[in-house]
Amino acid sequence: MQAALEVTARYCSRELEQYGQCVAAKPQSWQRDCYHLKMSIAQCTSSHPIIRQIRQDCAEPFEAFELCLRQNEAAVGNCSEHVRQFLQCAERVQPPAEPNRLQAQ
Repeated sequence: MQAALEVTARYCSRELEQYGQCVAAKPQSWQRDCYHLKMSIAQCTSSHPIIRQIRQDCAEPFEAFELCLRQNEAAVGNCSEHVRQFLQCAERVQPPAEPNRLQAQ
C-alpha cells in the first residue's frame, strides 16, 4: 500500500491533493461528496503512461511485496525490504516512447 501511494503521489499529485482537501473540508460527508475525486485518482493511476509502465516492468517485485503483506499481516514492517525493491524498480522505469516522437533511423 505504501509503495502504491508513493507512486500515486508522485504522478497523480494534483488529484490526490484535491481529494485530500475535499475530505478535510467535509468531515461528515466526505465519502459521498468526495467520491468523484476518489474516482479521478483511480482514473489517473489507471491511465498515466508511466504508472502503466511501472505496473508492467515492476510486476514481480510488487507481487512479492503483496505476498509479504499477506504473510505478515500482524507485522507489515517485515516487508520494508520488499517496498524498497519495488520503489527501486519504479525509479528505473522510463516513460514509454510516444510513437509520434520516434525518429526514423
